[in-house]
Amino acid sequence: MNNIPTVFWLVPVASFCALGMAWFFFQSMMKEDEGMPRMKEIASHVRKGAMAYLKQQYKVVFYVFVVLALIFAFMAYVLHVQNPWVPFAFLTGGLFSGLAGFFGMKTATYASGRTANGARKGLDKGLQIAFRSGAVMGLVVVGLGLLDIAVWFLILSSVYTEGSIALITITTTMLTFGMGASTQALFARVGGGIYTKAADVGADLVGKVEANIPEDDPRNPATIADNVGDNVGDVAGMGADLYESYCGSILSTAALGATAFAMNGDMQLKAVIAPMIIAAVGIFLSLIGIFLVRTKEGASMKDLLHSLGLGTNVSAFLIAIATFVILYLLGLDNWLGVSFSVVVGLAAGVIIGQATEYYTSQSYKPTQKIAEASNTGAATVIIKGIGTGMISTCVPVITISVAIMLSYLCANGFDMSMSAASVSRGLYGIGIAAVGMLSTLGITLATDAYGPIADNAGGNAEMSELEPMVRQRTDALDALGNTTAATGKGFAIGSAALTALALLASYVEEVKIAMVRAVSEGTQYIDALGKTFNPETANMEDFMTFFQVNLMNPKVLVGAFVGAMAAFLFCGLTMGAVGRAAGAMVEEVRRQFREIKGILEGKATPDYGRCVEISTRSAQREMIFPSFLAILIPIVVGCILGVAGVLGLLVGGLAAGFTLAVFMANAGGAWDNAKKMVEEGNFGGKGSDCHKATIVGDTVGDPFKDTSGPSLNILIKLMSMVSIVMAGLTVAFI
Repeated sequence: MNNIPTVFWLVPVASFCALGMAWFFFQSMMKEDEGMPRMKEIASHVRKGAMAYLKQQYKVVFYVFVVLALIFAFMAYVLHVQNPWVPFAFLTGGLFSGLAGFFGMKTATYASGRTANGARKGLDKGLQIAFRSGAVMGLVVVGLGLLDIAVWFLILSSVYTEGSIALITITTTMLTFGMGASTQALFARVGGGIYTKAADVGADLVGKVEANIPEDDPRNPATIADNVGDNVGDVAGMGADLYESYCGSILSTAALGATAFAMNGDMQLKAVIAPMIIAAVGIFLSLIGIFLVRTKEGASMKDLLHSLGLGTNVSAFLIAIATFVILYLLGLDNWLGVSFSVVVGLAAGVIIGQATEYYTSQSYKPTQKIAEASNTGAATVIIKGIGTGMISTCVPVITISVAIMLSYLCANGFDMSMSAASVSRGLYGIGIAAVGMLSTLGITLATDAYGPIADNAGGNAEMSELEPMVRQRTDALDALGNTTAATGKGFAIGSAALTALALLASYVEEVKIAMVRAVSEGTQYIDALGKTFNPETANMEDFMTFFQVNLMNPKVLVGAFVGAMAAFLFCGLTMGAVGRAAGAMVEEVRRQFREIKGILEGKATPDYGRCVEISTRSAQREMIFPSFLAILIPIVVGCILGVAGVLGLLVGGLAAGFTLAVFMANAGGAWDNAKKMVEEGNFGGKGSDCHKATIVGDTVGDPFKDTSGPSLNILIKLMSMVSIVMAGLTVAFI
């Protein structure tokens, strides 16, 4: 397959452009003044702690990847149930995902002190430094993601050159590096989430509630660990998370395009590269949006939201227009309908983002009502927050449901016949809708990554004892960051739902390839009527019939129940992990207050290093079991229940996981901003009983929104990716 069109080269060009601009923004940030010696010292402590944690985490993940790569190599070269390129693609996916998290966190740890110093000059200066530093993360993710995709496409295109099956083999093999990215992302999200929330809960419960000292007070032994946690969980973890979301949407759509247009070689190639081109153009349009973000001194929360919204909305509008031009120039069949599928994805992302903002921002009634509930204690704050989170699932679920139907129908020309060609092209529309939702991830992720930087800037300002106006400005940026982070999580889980649905079709295609490979080695498949089943000529409907994938098959139903259970089990394990780690942190902070005389009077220095060590050890120990569970469940289900059971598993996991993730992210974000609202002087302000009640709510919400909730969208896609990679093993048990 050497006839790669010239337009494809826009993909690597865009990736290098993104990485170049990320370097430019990083260098610009580094030229800013980091402030007074005390500010530099605090930033240095946080930076060293974050890098030490990441180094330890990557050691653990390295061993996991080596073991998994050896298993894939055994499957490929000994059992011959796997493509021989799979082990290498898997490793590069994990490597690039880890690099994205590392570069983003390195930038964030240098940017927080500079943001605090910038806030001394004005709100706009602080926003500019924090946001463009967050843009480094966004641009590194899309740059490395597209680079990895482009390189593997070129390599595999030079190896597989014959017929329509070549592109199907290429794209399904490339999905493997999506599994590598998902595996790395899950460890990063779970480990980082446990670390940051253990420190945060310990710092809040003992420092703010029991000792009645301000947040980020230097007398609090857990405060450095808390600031380190913001970086390892909300920056490095989030970067790895959205890297795999971005790559997964492009790769699954490319694989669906190879299948949907398999009978037309020229059109098949166009369908495969279309999502890559849309993502490449999205990089350039994200840069335009990044330069539009600015604000004025004394801006309100709505003004700040409008400032960020301007950048993201302009980028989204431009990519919507550009999509029509791209697909028209490519000459893709039904280019108009497929373009509308992309617009549907973009619109769904905007609606989910707006709904998330409504339910989590203190500018709107749901969060205000949670803050008001603090008048009657912590219990009512928690009850109100849970109820708000549950109600908040309605708009995203309905939006995704409508988006699935519209993108499906637009792409197949509103063909309701359910023929093989109609279904394949409809599924391609769903996949490309996910690409549309994430096409401007460069700026969307910038609005997300900027939040932890602003949070750390506030911590630096508090510990450096800067003038109150500086902390007021960083708190405004931090509150905005809580809302944009919740919005970013909404985008991530929305795209995960669309991508996971597209991956279901990719799984069936991988099963087909595994069966064709088995037939070439002498295996025969007999259907329910006793006839020989030929996987090479069968379409998707034939496969569904052969494997009895229908609601009357108990294997499908059992798989669906196990998938739904997996989402709750995973959340339970990660919540429990945060609880145990936070308990150890609470005891340590209490011990230091009790045994180190003079801490609360400011006459003695707390042992910050001990708290950092507790968070690090807890995270490394606690992240292993939940992460391995996500990998093992699809394998076990595949071996016991077969293809029908796996498809049920993926559907059940998707439905339960999506709804649960939205609930947890929105409830957590609302609790956090309810606390911020009280801290601004409402309902008694800081130190009041209402404040303590909202702190308890925020403490419950911390693992909701920063550990369990965001990890679910990785779980959904990782189970799909594992199922695809292990399809050969599942087929061997037929």
